[in-house]
Amino acid sequence: MQHFGCLVTLTGLILGSVLPLQMALAQDRAGGPAVRPNLAPGGGTSLTLPGGTGGETVERGWHLSGNVLLDDGSAPPANVSIQRACGGASKRPVAYTDSKGRFSFQVGRDADVLPDASVDVGEEGRVALMTPIGGSTQEGRLSGGSIGNRQLAGCELVAVLPGYRSDVVQLGQRKYTDNPDVGSIVLHRLGNVEGTSVSATSLDAPREAKKAYDRGLDAGRKQKWLEAQAEFEKAVGVYPKYAAAWFELGNALQRQGNKPKARDAFRKSLEADRRFLKPYLPLSVMAFDEKNWAETLDLTTALTRLDPVDYPVAYFFNAIASASLGNLDVAEKSAREAVKVDASHQFPRAEYLLGLILMDKHDYDGALSLLRNYIQRSPNAPDSERIKTQISQIEILARTQPQPAAPQH
Repeated sequence: MQHFGCLVTLTGLILGSVLPLQMALAQDRAGGPAVRPNLAPGGGTSLTLPGGTGGETVERGWHLSGNVLLDDGSAPPANVSIQRACGGASKRPVAYTDSKGRFSFQVGRDADVLPDASVDVGEEGRVALMTPIGGSTQEGRLSGGSIGNRQLAGCELVAVLPGYRSDVVQLGQRKYTDNPDVGSIVLHRLGNVEGTSVSATSLDAPREAKKAYDRGLDAGRKQKWLEAQAEFEKAVGVYPKYAAAWFELGNALQRQGNKPKARDAFRKSLEADRRFLKPYLPLSVMAFDEKNWAETLDLTTALTRLDPVDYPVAYFFNAIASASLGNLDVAEKSAREAVKVDASHQFPRAEYLLGLILMDKHDYDGALSLLRNYIQRSPNAPDSERIKTQISQIEILARTQPQPAAPQH
């Protein structure tokens, strides 16, 4: 393998740029300030926005609310991500549901919530966990967290839960004077997803365990992680098979920087319910960060088998692990799946990886196409100049070296 050193370099580049999970989830995609929990409605002061004829006055503290339901009419698990996208920009988390499926958020804030450790990294944290691709959001930002009616044009709201697809709520016609309730967002179960975001073990949890679990969720929303930890410990003490509580305990421990105990809690969540999707991603991130390629491969293979549509980052980690273990064929397959699943190109680093894999396999034309696409979508990547140099080098190889024969059909 003449060029395998390129993949080794790529692995080092990616690992060097992976942020600690708790930091990655505490920054917005553009490198903004730490995200904060939902705020209570504001005091109603006003702000005149520039740019309009005579200005446009809207109130601070403009809140929207609603609820989420599964397609069978039941409430979803707590902490379903509510996300907003405007004008074709990537989705941004604005709220999480409570235990009854309710949510509310203040319009105009970029990121008011702390995702839990199971968040698909391709949602807001997808790029934050990897090398930032730079650029600015297409959503208008105004000081003071206020937003004009016109800035909701082209905006939509969805609920995000692995294994489900969401109804879409259009926000473009909403005004400050409208009823703040956007109604119900229904989540529809995908038929090709075997895993679940709702652990079956939760159905058998005793009442005492459920109450402790709910108290822990409430404490977590207030970032009272030590208090949340104590409540989740009570829940699993009463009911040791409570997979959801073990996961939330791991999340609370991780917020406090206790990685060993967090890993242990995530593993116990997985042991309690192998089809429960949430523990797989944080465990995969930990293994990847430690260059434990065998464990990374096992975890991401299991996750993508249970849910082949919601985790492009799992395919990405799987490809890196496979390449590092010397299996380029599996690495190529996983990288192609990462690119395929990430149809909205929120995770362009996968194209870069696939391009270098193809270069190692002497498919220079394929490598050039992918690397050019990557640099076009991520012109502000920190290593853009190096990638441009790689493209120039591959162009020389494409002219002077034989290409692999086209597959016979």
